[in-house]
Amino acid sequence: MPPLPPRGAFENLRDWIAFLEREGELVRIQEPVSRHLEITEIADRVMKSPGGGKALLFERVEGSDVPVAINLLGSKWRMSAALGVEDPGEITEGVLALLDPKGVSTLWEKIKMLPKLKSLADAKPVEVRSGPCQEVVMADPSFERFPICTCWPLDGGPYITLPMVFTRDPRTGRTNCGMYRIQIFDAKTAGMHWQIHHGGAHHHREAEARGERIDVAVAVGCDPVSIFAPVLPLPPDIDEMMFAGLIRQRPVKMVKCKTSDLLVPAEAEVVFEGHVVPGERRTEGPFGDHTGFYSLAEPYPVFHLTAVTHRRDPVWCTTIVGRPPMEDCWMGAAIGDMFLPILRRQIPELVDMFLPWAGVFHNCMIVSIDKQYPGHARKVMHSIWGTGQMALTKVIIVVDRDADVRDMDEVAWRAFGNIDPSRDLEFAKGPIDVLDHATDIIGYGGKVGIDATRKWKSEGFPREWPQDIVMDAEVKERVDGKWGKLGLAP
Repeated sequence: MPPLPPRGAFENLRDWIAFLEREGELVRIQEPVSRHLEITEIADRVMKSPGGGKALLFERVEGSDVPVAINLLGSKWRMSAALGVEDPGEITEGVLALLDPKGVSTLWEKIKMLPKLKSLADAKPVEVRSGPCQEVVMADPSFERFPICTCWPLDGGPYITLPMVFTRDPRTGRTNCGMYRIQIFDAKTAGMHWQIHHGGAHHHREAEARGERIDVAVAVGCDPVSIFAPVLPLPPDIDEMMFAGLIRQRPVKMVKCKTSDLLVPAEAEVVFEGHVVPGERRTEGPFGDHTGFYSLAEPYPVFHLTAVTHRRDPVWCTTIVGRPPMEDCWMGAAIGDMFLPILRRQIPELVDMFLPWAGVFHNCMIVSIDKQYPGHARKVMHSIWGTGQMALTKVIIVVDRDADVRDMDEVAWRAFGNIDPSRDLEFAKGPIDVLDHATDIIGYGGKVGIDATRKWKSEGFPREWPQDIVMDAEVKERVDGKWGKLGLAP
């Protein structure tokens, strides 16, 4: 693959699209296509091709003069290029070094840290007076100009699927940027799918308890890091745009909305401004979700459109979700790699972690540990269930440190062979992702941890645990030297 660009190489969506095209990673499609199901069918076939396929730019979408970009982050290489690093964990290690430097104990050492700490301030979003996202202010605000796609046959309507949704906590004044699907009801109203565990929903609950409406701004299409930042499982007091600035190594430029005090990325393609009224609900859904099943229709808050601003020649940025693999799988893989260093700080015995795509992020986590005492696997399970959004994990499989958590055959071999179901399953109850269709109660249900580690006598195992079958190292080396002469190599 081509060499990776430096971190922060892209100021906006146009820079990113131009780069992908230069690197042969983007296909322009000039054949007319329909936004109703057809774009999904094309993109789904591409996303399920080896390696995630190419990014797509549909230049002629029926019923709109705005082109549609999709699958822009849908491969390992494109995610790495967007972030500017081969291993996303490098980013988090750098941030941890800034926030929690090890060995900094003396005054002199703290003084030497100041230049690094200054980079935190340098990453904060910068407010500017104007930006390309406000080149055009629509006289009659409407969703209808934009090629918002209906993704799957039973969807409740067209959906904005890759938004950056900005809200402000009415109590603390802190801003949140999250990614929540938005169903278009008509030209000026939409359903805001704020899941109860997420920041936007918390802000809405705070405002509703006060009897106040909450201002909302929805930005679509930006530089790839800013698009990615809203899906990161950050603590509530960490600004997503500041974290984007840390990844980019330069701040995100923000501009004030026309009808509220919220700030949005100045380089965005389109911005929808509006508000949500306390107490108002409307049926949202069904929606073909990342679980591979339709999430059911439920009452959700209503977004009222008050203004639309956009670039003179906007590009509509979208994605589709459904049965994996999809574009969001590559984003999820990067998130897992990025947050592994943080998890290791909290659970030092953790060796590696993997979220298999079939587990759609919250259904399954596989972890390997440096097992040190009886019941250690169970301690790790409960540590994970007590940590942020990982509290929603339905199945945790724990294996020994020498297991490759990304090799599903090896994980299955160890899990099937190493457990006695009557002994090695740890059941718990607690919060579950609201998109989980198998629980009796929405957002609450059972979880299971599977201890697939080798069992010790100190854990009550009454027999000798058998040795893995492993060939003698000297024999392996001798055969390696003869392999080319044996006539067996492909």
